[in-house]
Amino acid sequence: MAKEKQLVQTAVKVKKSKEDKIFDFFLYTIATIIIIIMLYPMYFIIIASISSPTDVSAGNVMFYPKEINFRAYAQLFEYTQLWTGYKNTIIYAVLGTIFSLIFNIPAAYALSRKDLFGRKFFTIFYLVPMFFTGGLIPTYMVVKDLGLLDTLWVMVIPFSVVTYYIIVARTFFVNSIPDDLREAAQLDGCGNLSYFFKIVLPLSKAVISVIALWTAVGQWNSYFNALIYLRDSELIPLQLVLRNILVSNQTISNMLTGAAATEAREMADLIKYAVIVVSSAPIMCMYPFVQKYFNQGVMLGSVKG
Repeated sequence: MAKEKQLVQTAVKVKKSKEDKIFDFFLYTIATIIIIIMLYPMYFIIIASISSPTDVSAGNVMFYPKEINFRAYAQLFEYTQLWTGYKNTIIYAVLGTIFSLIFNIPAAYALSRKDLFGRKFFTIFYLVPMFFTGGLIPTYMVVKDLGLLDTLWVMVIPFSVVTYYIIVARTFFVNSIPDDLREAAQLDGCGNLSYFFKIVLPLSKAVISVIALWTAVGQWNSYFNALIYLRDSELIPLQLVLRNILVSNQTISNMLTGAAATEAREMADLIKYAVIVVSSAPIMCMYPFVQKYFNQGVMLGSVKG
């Protein structure tokens, strides 16, 4: 033990060569440049949303805000429909994530079992819709016949089964959950359901977190399904509310003339930046809490097919 500790200390004390230092310098420099390139657009959107509309339109806002004000946010938050959209989107994201996990994770586990009768058939059954769909009109007719049209459930149930999620989760189960573990559990009297809920799921936090994150982000950014299947203004999600705000502001600015039109256009552009911040902030705040599971799950679920 003492010898191993001494070897570790010796390895730590080894000085880097000149070539290693040069390589590290270029590596950190390139990484820093890439980080700046990736973060600057979001930084610009934030400072532009609290700057003077005139300075933003003139291109005077580059690295720091000018004439800081919160007019865009004040005007944006005056829309009562905004809070309804926020509430609906949170509900859709939570319920959509729950239903996605309920449907996709068990299906993926079942397909990962080599003793599943008709395994190839069910795999093809899931894969075919991934490449060939019925189209918008047949899907709309099915949703209407099921009585889901213009209801909360149309946003969370019909599109909760995603073949890609099933493939990723199945690959994770095949590569990460050994068959010997199931055999050992069976010897201890553990049935299939008990094995799935008490052993498989606790060992699958990584892939569950990945699928939950993907589903939540997809639900948060979704607007097309709401545009097609929802008519009740009390059910529309945040993205559709923000779209309506942008369209109405642009329409008003086009109707005006002279100085009023210029001011309205500048304010409409400012509201666009505020809309991006308002719609992106919750997801960006959630991501750091599942980042470690996200990275681990993507690698474990995509190594082999």
